[in-house]
Amino acid sequence: MSGVTDALLAIAAAAGGGRVEDALSRLDQLRERHLTVARALASTEANGRLGDQIVAQFEDLAALARALGVLREVSPRTLDVVAASGELLSSRIVTAAIMEAGIPSEWVDARRAIITTADHTRAVPLAAETEAALRSSVLAAIDAGKVPVLGGFVGSTIEGHTTTLGRGGSDYSGAIVGAGIGAREIQIWTDVDGMLTADPRIISSPRLVPQLSFSEAAELAYFGAKVLHPSTILPAVAKNIPVRILNSRRPENPGTRITADGGPEAGQLTAIACKRDVTVIDITSTRMLMAHGFLRRLFEVFERFKTAVDVVTTSEVSVSVTVDDTRRLEGILDNLHNFAEASYEPEMAIICAVGENLRADPTLFGRAVTALERIPLRLVSQAASRRNITFVLRDSDVPHAMMRLHETFF
Repeated sequence: MSGVTDALLAIAAAAGGGRVEDALSRLDQLRERHLTVARALASTEANGRLGDQIVAQFEDLAALARALGVLREVSPRTLDVVAASGELLSSRIVTAAIMEAGIPSEWVDARRAIITTADHTRAVPLAAETEAALRSSVLAAIDAGKVPVLGGFVGSTIEGHTTTLGRGGSDYSGAIVGAGIGAREIQIWTDVDGMLTADPRIISSPRLVPQLSFSEAAELAYFGAKVLHPSTILPAVAKNIPVRILNSRRPENPGTRITADGGPEAGQLTAIACKRDVTVIDITSTRMLMAHGFLRRLFEVFERFKTAVDVVTTSEVSVSVTVDDTRRLEGILDNLHNFAEASYEPEMAIICAVGENLRADPTLFGRAVTALERIPLRLVSQAASRRNITFVLRDSDVPHAMMRLHETFF
């Protein structure tokens, strides 16, 4: 069912823009796509019930599209209702398929299992409320001898309003449920063999990383390793539950196992990742010199505009930061100009070399920098944890730089 969420978001935009007939036509196509899959996976009797559920959901979506056409506005709360439909539908279909295979299963409405804040389109799970909800939904199904099936990426507020956890949030949902029910292991089934030493779209033959630590995985996910959503392992870390990444197309492969302490190879980095299309912002002011409170004032600007900063370097009178969200860049620069000179440089990238061994072997840092000689580096940073080295460079230099690092270490 690839692309369904994008299609639903496009339908919401069309309806909100007054193109109701276009939205309804797209909904008809999407409904038929779901019914076709349902017919292929479920028996006649089960398919009848499943078909009714699919049709009912699309009738609700059609009514919502008409309402959006009148309102000419799509609020974040309404967008969550539309976007959640794909996972709710596909999880119903998967439940029917598992039943068809002779395995007792039960569909669980994710909105009754994961309770979140009311930050629509980027909701945050509430731990205590979610654990209570999981006991009465997922654990109740397990206790009844059934396999619970629920859609990812979807939750609801305490008041029952539908929310979503942000794009890529399905793996995060899996980790939330696994942690909430005290699972022995959380498995993320995807379309690659596990965590790789580099992005296969840039490096043609990356190696599989068989084992790594939670901290290494978090660094790699945040800095661009697409196999993991950056938030995925947070619930697992809190409960110290191993996470395994496996390939659903090659289930015999052992995949990558992520644990608290990992298992790095001696004298080696674990992997490298890159985040592209970032912007460097330079802030310079002589007021910084010997002054307290300057950095607080500077970062309050980014907080005011709800913009996260990735990399920070500082000197006596200047600070450089990187951001990947430039929607509020103009406002940020205007505010910074109130007390400093500020400029920005687009089309930059971050390469992050990660490994627990960086803490024990200082030569790794030197080898990494040497590998990138003659490639202009804008910023270089080693985190306080000494678990990663971060390079900021021109986006156009990323393929060459990644190749040099991968050849050096892998």
